[in-house]
Amino acid sequence: MCNELILIIDDDRETRALLKFYLEREGYRTVEASDGEIGLAHHMKLKPDLVMLEVSLPRRNGFEVLAEIRRRGDTLVIVVTCRDKPIDELQGYRCGADDYIIKPFEPDVVVARTTAVLRRAGGRIANLPIRLGKLTVDQSARAAWVDQPTGRKDLQLTQTEFKLIARLARSPGRVFERGELIDECFPDNVPLDRTIDTHMCNLRYKLGAAGVRGMLVSVRGIGYRMDNTDG
Repeated sequence: MCNELILIIDDDRETRALLKFYLEREGYRTVEASDGEIGLAHHMKLKPDLVMLEVSLPRRNGFEVLAEIRRRGDTLVIVVTCRDKPIDELQGYRCGADDYIIKPFEPDVVVARTTAVLRRAGGRIANLPIRLGKLTVDQSARAAWVDQPTGRKDLQLTQTEFKLIARLARSPGRVFERGELIDECFPDNVPLDRTIDTHMCNLRYKLGAAGVRGMLVSVRGIGYRMDNTDG
């Protein structure tokens, strides 16, 4: 199951709806913006893995948005636009686009090219933070936190608790049997099932104390899953 978040910045509602449908059907998560200013605000707040960007946008055009995204970092960007002149395509690549797709497009081809861009990014994507609702799990920094209106609240997790929350967060919605979690998170020893339950109880308490309740779900007789949003 895909976990990447894709930000679609396009002023055409039908185009956004079409991309959203096909990307989510493939398992990606999406968020939408109808102009350049909103798109940049979403990019700053949500830190998507990839941006799909129209050039002809109200308030700030796509080339300006792309340049600003590049100043901020290395988020993947695919330009999906009606601007079909070679000079526009050249400018898109010069501004840092990872791909340039001209409208009208075949939706399945766009999804395939999106997957290819993400795959080429390789480990760069694998190490990006995982975001589920207000929860962020940063695997490279081995840190997890909850975003609240008052600011970021770090979770003080043990090494075992971090391993568990990271594994669950990588596959939101999937139910993991206790044995699976033991195999993946405890390769050097084999704790009892009730040990996993104790770790999960502690993890649920810490999430609740940080303001996230209902995200870590016990599945009776089987194991656990992590939901996309808190209850």
